Amino acid sequence: MTNEPIGLWRIIWKFTKFSENYFAVLVVLGSIAGFLHPPIFSWAMPYISLFLGIIMFGMGMTLKVSDFEAILERPIDVVFGTLLQFTLMPILALVVSYLLSLPPEIAIGVILLGACPGGTASNVITYLAKGDVALSVAITSFSTLIAPLLTPLIVLWSAGHWINVSTISIFVSIVQIVAIPVFMGIFINNLLGKKIDHIRQILPLISVFAIVIIVGAIIGANAEKIVFSGIVVILAVIIHNILGLLLGYTISKMAKIDEKKVRAISIEVGVQNSGLAVALATIHFSPLAAVPGALFSVWHNITGPILANYWSKKDKKDKYV
Repeated sequence: MTNEPIGLWRIIWKFTKFSENYFAVLVVLGSIAGFLHPPIFSWAMPYISLFLGIIMFGMGMTLKVSDFEAILERPIDVVFGTLLQFTLMPILALVVSYLLSLPPEIAIGVILLGACPGGTASNVITYLAKGDVALSVAITSFSTLIAPLLTPLIVLWSAGHWINVSTISIFVSIVQIVAIPVFMGIFINNLLGKKIDHIRQILPLISVFAIVIIVGAIIGANAEKIVFSGIVVILAVIIHNILGLLLGYTISKMAKIDEKKVRAISIEVGVQNSGLAVALATIHFSPLAAVPGALFSVWHNITGPILANYWSKKDKKDKYV
């Protein structure tokens, strides 16, 4: 028996840790590369859904049955966070779209973003922010499971007057892109357990590169349009994200919830599954409608770590006061 496989896994693991530590930087670099030279990622446009399915499968591979038991153990916290996410973010998306007088295609993209469940990045950000990670995972899991029902209805309610929305086709897409891969991942994870530890450890690396490819492809496909409408789109994404984080925190505080839970809920509300928004926009609307989701993938990986760093330092400061 040789040491080659062990050495290979060690190298891959180091690349994985690098991708996790510099995730935001890699996404930004991918965006710039796609913008400056679209052909780098243009080949990936027909496979956006496939890449997102791989990311969702990876998410499923990190979940256990016990993660869903947490939903039953603390239903009030999970339902409160999920309800806040599926009401506050869609309303903010509508308000931002009207206040900035966004063109219909871009407005649809922002609304899609607001109607999506929480993103998996929220769990990592919650951990860094010293928040309630178990609650974050429970809300992400629950919101993802009910997204096939809620997301199409929210999009129909929010954007039906702008453009024809087929709730059935969006439902089918979410089931295919999100639900099936997640359940497959959960099944395999619980079936094989520790036997696939090596594979599970490198899944973040695969997910990071899949996200970089998705974002780079969308930015590249809309490079010219971004030049003309880029400022307003970026502004819409920034406002949507910051207000989501801020109001998620404020409303949770007003409900007299524990600080760790408040942080988890705030991050869950403000960090959306932007990859799903990109895939749905590409399939059902237009590449331009996918731009807000692609930009959000970059932006929330900037604000999230900044907020987490602030909370972490605040805890250390309070500890010695």
